[in-house]
Amino acid sequence: MKKYWDESQQFEQPSGELLKKNAGASIEKQRKKGKEVHPIIVKGRKITKTWWGNAWCENLERYADYESRLERGKRYVRTGTVVDLQIKKGKIEAKVQGRRKTPYKVEIRISPLNQEHCQNIIEQCSEKIESMEELLAGNFPVAMKELFAGENGLFPKPSEISFGCSCPDWALMCKHVAAALYGVGVRLDENPSLFFELRGINMGKFIDVALENRVETMLANAKKPSSRIIDDNVNINQLFGVL
Repeated sequence: MKKYWDESQQFEQPSGELLKKNAGASIEKQRKKGKEVHPIIVKGRKITKTWWGNAWCENLERYADYESRLERGKRYVRTGTVVDLQIKKGKIEAKVQGRRKTPYKVEIRISPLNQEHCQNIIEQCSEKIESMEELLAGNFPVAMKELFAGENGLFPKPSEISFGCSCPDWALMCKHVAAALYGVGVRLDENPSLFFELRGINMGKFIDVALENRVETMLANAKKPSSRIIDDNVNINQLFGVL
């Protein structure tokens, strides 16, 4: 006897051709209405290409909570199903195409950094002044890798991510949410500053505070005698063995 609550029930996955066709129609429909959409376009098999995008995706894949659903998300994002994705302060809003003609609405929320955690990151950044200059130039300094992507870095943990989707899939994470999360990685490839926006950090203020802290530290240390300065009372000839 067939049961309504049949967890073993398998649903046929729509073909890539159908998904692409529906996604293209959805984008065209929105543009005809005069609405601006920001689709995710993946070129080639590799979803992300820069440090920012790669680090975002690798951070997601570190967590076993998401393991079973991420693979489907990869297929969906490569197929072009994320027809619109926008990153805001602490929130990701996306429309992801599925079997039906109307895209599903996805909302992902990222918990804001607490003040103590943010200040700790800033203090560590202050010690890497050269790296801050690279960050300003839009590059990612390798020296700051652990600071951003480490266990207590700026990338969100599963406990800091919550999400919802209008699709009928009741799984913890549906493929549409997974596709949107990978889409964030693609967007960070294009504009790394969106990472700071998502984490609720004003990038300009973040860097300014880090630089000011560095200057204060340098000025404080300037008044301290250095062990490398030769005392005036030392006999130079004796010091270097000159007779």
